[in-house]
Amino acid sequence: MPMIDADGCLLNVSVEGRDGGPTLILSNSLGSTMQMWEPQMKALTQVFRVVRYDRRGHGKSGVPPGPYSLERFGRDVLAILDDLNIAKAHWCGLSMGGMVGQWLGANAPDRFGKIILANTTCYYPDPTRWNDRIKAVKEGGIAAVADAVLAGWLTADFRERQPQVAANMKAMMLTTPVEGYIACCEALSTLDQRELLPKIKSPTLIITGRHDMSTTIADGEFMRSRIPGASMTILDAAHISNVEQPHAFTDAVIGFLTQR
Repeated sequence: MPMIDADGCLLNVSVEGRDGGPTLILSNSLGSTMQMWEPQMKALTQVFRVVRYDRRGHGKSGVPPGPYSLERFGRDVLAILDDLNIAKAHWCGLSMGGMVGQWLGANAPDRFGKIILANTTCYYPDPTRWNDRIKAVKEGGIAAVADAVLAGWLTADFRERQPQVAANMKAMMLTTPVEGYIACCEALSTLDQRELLPKIKSPTLIITGRHDMSTTIADGEFMRSRIPGASMTILDAAHISNVEQPHAFTDAVIGFLTQR
């Protein structure tokens, strides 16, 4: 796996799949690594050249001191594209990855073909939830919030049926460096990208989860109504829908990206 330098921060990047196929970049949620996409990889790598990466502050990437910003996360992606000599790619980002995708779609339109924004939002009207989480993590580490976050990631029914998957997701969250996690939370606490949405000209698919309490169907519908020509799919899942409904998520992604 290459380590790619983005303005002094080394980013852990993985490139797999079909040589000569269209490139698809996958972008993770807060508190996860590129491993969250494992349920999709077998199918996606048969069709696409798949690029995954750990966001700064996460996984095996560098943890420079904050503050971070959505622009910084977006420019990290452009550094990856430039380093790999990729002129244009499709995008699929979930949660925080979808927020980065909004910035890229509006600010680097020539670099992206189709864009998928999954389980995400463009705006948090009240920073209280993020400020409370930052305080809890500063005082008790990520373990202090892990169970509550996991309950939002996956429905109780899924966690009961698939305890090992849930345990693996929690373990992945707990590997996140505290400093990186807090810096990302701080960036999200002031999120407001509403004015970017009309500037996204790429064909766009919004994926939402019926049981997602943190980025709701209403959040998805708001984005769909303001991104020109966007469509929306609702999955029977909570926040990390690609893990809870792996087949339906993969089918939605491949169907959207391959339709003419």
